[in-house]
Amino acid sequence: MNDLIKAKGIIYGLAIGDALGRPTEFLPLDSIKVKYGDRGIQELPEPALFTDDTQMSIAVAEALIEAGEKDIESIMHAVKEEFVKWSHSPDTPKKAPGRTCLTGVANMEKGMHWRQSGIARSKGCGSAMRAAPIGYLYQHDPEKLREVAHATGICTHGHPTADAACIGAAYLVKLALDGIQPNEMISLLLLFTEGISKEFDEAIFKIKECLDWEDEEKALATLGEGWVGEEAVALALYCLLKYPDSFEKVVIRGANTNGDSDSIACIGGSISGAYLGIGAIPDQWVKEIEKSEYLNDLATRLAEKKESL
Repeated sequence: MNDLIKAKGIIYGLAIGDALGRPTEFLPLDSIKVKYGDRGIQELPEPALFTDDTQMSIAVAEALIEAGEKDIESIMHAVKEEFVKWSHSPDTPKKAPGRTCLTGVANMEKGMHWRQSGIARSKGCGSAMRAAPIGYLYQHDPEKLREVAHATGICTHGHPTADAACIGAAYLVKLALDGIQPNEMISLLLLFTEGISKEFDEAIFKIKECLDWEDEEKALATLGEGWVGEEAVALALYCLLKYPDSFEKVVIRGANTNGDSDSIACIGGSISGAYLGIGAIPDQWVKEIEKSEYLNDLATRLAEKKESL
């Protein structure tokens, strides 16, 4: 039962964070305040539509439900099939998919192996934003978590910093599920991702420097805009550390940021949802989010898969 509560927290959490940040993505914080008032966006837009962040998280979850207990080649075959299906969906162009994700998937569709299909120079946040289901399914098998996060990440984003961000985002979900206190997560995260990317380490260390600042907007600006993987994970973790006991405040803070607001709120929402469970998410938001019934079914099937491992 607890696994299902947390699975729903993660799936709804990432989708709701994504949808909340969708209308503020690309907008500087000053422009967000002009549009929504001094507090920024506070409620889900109508309709509450998510972006490619949630679409690709769904694809990863479906692939893991299909093949999560198998070897990495079988898992990546399922991931490839789901990603290709996603790339050809008539709904996908409306979701503003990232060029790197589309290129990596197209390379796999052409027959390129997933180890070579990714864009070597890309360290965008497109692999980290979709990693939450991996952290959930392999909560009790961290080495499998690392292996699967690495593989699903590098098939599109080949840069070591993106690799660390993808593994890190999945691991933060695992730590949240373990009930680790958020203020202990930074040291455990850096230990798990040690040696992958100095850039990622530096981005996470920055959180410690600005966490106690009274001016949250200054702290967010110091951490970056979230377009690259290390910044997106750092910003999401900052939001969680500022508001560990409130899902709403985590995603609202993530959505009211400069830059890639939907990805920041999506990652933050998945970690907060893992930590607090579905009960912490407002019922109205659960009802309003796009494809709510499907998300409920997806989380249920993901929980059943985890139970079977």
